[in-house]
Amino acid sequence: MRTSSNPVFSSLSQSSAQGATQLGGAGRAAFHQGQYGQQGGGFAAPQAHPQSGDETRPMTIDDIVTKTAITLGLLSIVGVVAFYLISTNPGLMMPLLLVGGIGGLITVLIATFGRKMDSAPVTLTYGAFEGLFVGAATYLFTVGDGVQGSAILGAVGSAILGTIGVFVGMLVVYKTGAIRVTPKFTRFITAGIVGVLFAALGSIVLSFFTGGSNPLYDGGPIAIGFCLLCIGLAAFSFLLDFDNADRLVRAGAPAKSAWGVALGLTVTLVWLYVEILRLMSYFRD
Repeated sequence: MRTSSNPVFSSLSQSSAQGATQLGGAGRAAFHQGQYGQQGGGFAAPQAHPQSGDETRPMTIDDIVTKTAITLGLLSIVGVVAFYLISTNPGLMMPLLLVGGIGGLITVLIATFGRKMDSAPVTLTYGAFEGLFVGAATYLFTVGDGVQGSAILGAVGSAILGTIGVFVGMLVVYKTGAIRVTPKFTRFITAGIVGVLFAALGSIVLSFFTGGSNPLYDGGPIAIGFCLLCIGLAAFSFLLDFDNADRLVRAGAPAKSAWGVALGLTVTLVWLYVEILRLMSYFRD
């Protein structure tokens, strides 16, 4: 089974493979073996006291849509509240930006390495933290750049429409098979994301020794090119995420795994939205 460049989906695949085996059925057992290889020469026996609900019911596309909508709904509500609080007290922008960003990162690490990918509280906690981050980032790239009045709604609306447009476009690309998700393609996107991460961290560290100058974030040609690269990588990451979600559904992973899928999709959607908003701020400048 191919893994995603999104670490949440990568770990979710492993966790759901174990859960799928407990459900019984040759397809679910094959899913387990495809991820881990033959283990013990046989399939896991069904539990003596089968559980109900999301523990045994196979995951469906509707589960993914519902859980993702709930997560994004919470994120949006917290984001609006955070934006309002910052509007009344601009001094809250950096604290909320840091709390939301760092809190979201820690939550993703817990979900990934703590095998909590199918946990509703973890996913919703991430949504709340990212709501703070998105609200602060939205203020930074709109009001912080001098946008006022109805123009703020226009900028935010354009970024949201752009994010939705990229998401739908890549979903169509995936469904039509215009771009095949192959192991080589997966390695290429993963390498690109790792490279972007190290470049971003390196530029931030370098800025401490150059008086705050940061060519990747100063709004110049290099910054615009770097932002476009991030948007492209986020867009293509959707293909890997769709592929992993599709495989989990077809393998009969437990319905609770939809929370992990929702978490992975939200990670990419937030990244894409912030990068689009940042790019728009560069063009305004």
